[in-house]
Amino acid sequence: MMKDRIELKKYYSTKEFLENYIYEENNLGVECTEEGTTFRLWSPQAECINLNLYQTGDGGNAYEQIPMKKEEKGVWSWESKEELHGVYYDYLITRNGEEVRSADPYAKACGVNGLRSMAVNLKKTNPKGWEKDQTPEEGPERIVYELHVKEFSWDKAGGFPEEYRGKYKAFTCRHTTLNEDGIHPTGLDYLKELGVTHIQIMPMYDYGSVNEAGEDTEFNWGYDPVNYNVPEGSYATDARHGEVRIREMKEMIQAIHEAGFGVIMDVVYNHTYSLDSWFQRTVPWYFYRVFPDGKISDGSACGNDVASEREMCAKYILESVLYWTEEYHIDGFRFDLMGLLDVDLMNRIRSELDQRYGKGKKIIYGEPWAAEQTAVEGGKKLATKESIGLLDENIGAFCDSTRDGIKGSALRAKEAGFINGAEGKEDEMLASVAAWCTNPYHAEGFENVKAPSQIVTYVSAHDNHTLWDKLKETVPEEECMRLNKMAAAVYMTCQGTLFFLSGEEFARTKDGQDNTFKAPISLNRLDWEKAWENKELVRYYQGLIALRKQLSGFCDKSKDSYKRITDMWKEKGVVGFTVLNDKKARWSQVKIIYNARKSNYKVKFLNDDWEILSDADDSWCWEKGICADRQIEAAPQSVLILGRK
Repeated sequence: MMKDRIELKKYYSTKEFLENYIYEENNLGVECTEEGTTFRLWSPQAECINLNLYQTGDGGNAYEQIPMKKEEKGVWSWESKEELHGVYYDYLITRNGEEVRSADPYAKACGVNGLRSMAVNLKKTNPKGWEKDQTPEEGPERIVYELHVKEFSWDKAGGFPEEYRGKYKAFTCRHTTLNEDGIHPTGLDYLKELGVTHIQIMPMYDYGSVNEAGEDTEFNWGYDPVNYNVPEGSYATDARHGEVRIREMKEMIQAIHEAGFGVIMDVVYNHTYSLDSWFQRTVPWYFYRVFPDGKISDGSACGNDVASEREMCAKYILESVLYWTEEYHIDGFRFDLMGLLDVDLMNRIRSELDQRYGKGKKIIYGEPWAAEQTAVEGGKKLATKESIGLLDENIGAFCDSTRDGIKGSALRAKEAGFINGAEGKEDEMLASVAAWCTNPYHAEGFENVKAPSQIVTYVSAHDNHTLWDKLKETVPEEECMRLNKMAAAVYMTCQGTLFFLSGEEFARTKDGQDNTFKAPISLNRLDWEKAWENKELVRYYQGLIALRKQLSGFCDKSKDSYKRITDMWKEKGVVGFTVLNDKKARWSQVKIIYNARKSNYKVKFLNDDWEILSDADDSWCWEKGICADRQIEAAPQSVLILGRK
């Protein structure tokens, strides 16, 4: 087996393979229209392939078995003059005298649990008005809110109809309120009031870790790809009929767009749920990395690494991204473990999206790291934080240096950051303010950043502790609310794209657990009652977000925007700086002080004409025209924001 791996790995790099088996058309999978249906599969080593047709997505025997025709470049095909919409299929592949059954890696639809593929006329899955659906117009700033389809609406208090709780359809429910009281908004209305602009949805392609025919209470984050180009069935009202999940995901996206938000899709092209995947069954070891000694590469810590550097694999990933944008109107992508994908592929994806939709219009960012070393071939550079200077300026990276600098290590629970008492973090704070584009005190972190557009500024995501739980690990509970506000005010006054985990704004807790990928939905759900119990914190976030959108010095993501940050200074536990806004802005300058001390900090050198925009308790001061005293003080463990017209 190991010998086979090594031999195949060598073979895929030979001149013979590269000249004879790289297929350049974009039509693999099934094309199904009123005029007919064509099946195409890339499987270069196959000796023969039979296409099996079924009436259902699981159970029963094939009602027809059809020998496929061998074409050029390793492609096999079969064509019918019938529209086979709703017909299920798989392939029986003979290779080296052995038979292997596989679903279609290029499938656009599937049956329950993704074990059989389905032919689909995609036009028939479009909801009413779909052709008019479009991305909402961009405002001055992008603020991304991360959520999970099931977590969003599972809580009974959210006021969603029972049959839609945990489903795509929950997003189509308008004007939901807390316990249906008609007063306190939940769902998309709540997010509208919060002020976020984009919703990043955790994996919603077909994944393997939840039984779609099982109980609705089953839960997983979903970082387990099975069918990359098919929506997950456990979020549909009917997982057994392949067209339902497609239509309902489109309805969800349409509803989110109508509510004024962009939709960002969390994608996991770096590994598959299992090595026994459709990739492996159709072209053994082509789509996976193997070390020269035959050891299977596991930089994902999930058992396998996808070989993005190989042409047909890169082509697969690129076409998949383009498919989601074209067919589902997706507005951006968050790449899981982007540090396992190569720089050339990421830049190619960026370039293709720019050509189709306009420069930087579709959002791309990812995790610029991997779990372990990976067996990348051909000397390809990987899209890690060390390679950020090689990536297009409109490819963003989660900035763990800012995240950990503010509130302490995500991996070491008891380790504090700047706000919760760690010493010597002032340099990291000032580097974070300008999105690591200028690093006046040479803090260790991100280097070679081209522009703030490359930095995702955040303190919490689905991984690791929630912000609230992290604070509880490092300070007495009575300080947590104050420090939650401070953390928000710090990262919302840093350049870069803002991102936060759903519920961070209402002190979301997972009872101190740091990895809830398969914990019960009762722990992972968004607690809508908590959102109203902690409405003071939510209100603080709302004010910061509304203020941020008016400060062009932060919203500007261009390569020279770091020059708008001036007058940086630091003392022990305190940093300050000035931000220059556009001439037409409400405040031409903003002065900001981060005070991590447990005592007041007296602001020096303040002349007239400054007003308070936000302080420790009120992020809406900017609405009230409060003049700042020359001897104003920044409260303990807080951020003070002053503006000058």
